[in-house]
Amino acid sequence: MRLNIVSGRIKFISTWVVVFFVSVLAGCNNGTQKPFGDTTISGTINISVDESFKPVIDSQIKVFEASYKDAKIIAHYKPEAECLKDLNNDSVRMVIITRGLTDKEVELLTNKEKASPLQGKIAYDAVALIVNNQAKDSVFDMTDVRSILKGTSGYKLRPVLDGLSATSTVRYAMDSILQGQPIGKNVTAATTSQGVIDYVSNNPDAIGFIGVSWIGNPEDTTQVSFLKKVRIASVRCGICPQETYVKPYQANIAMRRYPMVRGLYYVLKENYDGLGSGFANFMMYERGQLIFQRAYLWPAKMQFIVRDAGM
Repeated sequence: MRLNIVSGRIKFISTWVVVFFVSVLAGCNNGTQKPFGDTTISGTINISVDESFKPVIDSQIKVFEASYKDAKIIAHYKPEAECLKDLNNDSVRMVIITRGLTDKEVELLTNKEKASPLQGKIAYDAVALIVNNQAKDSVFDMTDVRSILKGTSGYKLRPVLDGLSATSTVRYAMDSILQGQPIGKNVTAATTSQGVIDYVSNNPDAIGFIGVSWIGNPEDTTQVSFLKKVRIASVRCGICPQETYVKPYQANIAMRRYPMVRGLYYVLKENYDGLGSGFANFMMYERGQLIFQRAYLWPAKMQFIVRDAGM
């Protein structure tokens, strides 16, 4: 009888030891413990997003949260440079912006976080030109666009951007359109993309530079209402065999006929499979890519066929 009691105690102690070591191993998990308590489909995460993409990222979040009831993504929409500051000062674990990190930025984050940030292109966007409904001119080539931004154009149009610094549209104007030349003193700064639309709608001599995510979806009732206030200008195609002027429609973005195309990227600093990883994967795979496609951006990860319908 005593032998049975001792045997039972040994069995109990052995079981407790196994449970203890399993718990320790699960907590360590080879350095991938979850300090924020979230998983790929549950928990709460704050992200910073380039304000140019608010309409489409709002749609992504809405569908993701509807699919995973225990997940909550809180998006803070702000200029691109502010998003990167948030990433560096640990305000957020994820940003969605119009460029990938430079090698130096990757190195700094890696040294700080002891893990390399993840990043990838998820869609293609375009910078659209919008003019007042009363404007006489709505057809331009890139030489016109550059001279308008420099303040040397004969069109006498006042360019309007979503700020004078720190935003992705301003950076694109300086780096890709003006190729390093300064923006003219004639540029007007609105505080948001919505502000650009409002300014152009109220000023016949204005021409706005805005992400197509705000203006390019004819199935979005809000964007349709914007198009009652302003109209989208056409820009000369630089690769077309004949002189052709195109608008930033989806097929023109996909085939690069529209000359002002840019990428949309996610950057994530998360050294475990948390909610940031879950949301990034969602945007990269079928449902997320279809949301970009239905928002009239061009998906970067899925292949869609573009057919020339002819005239």
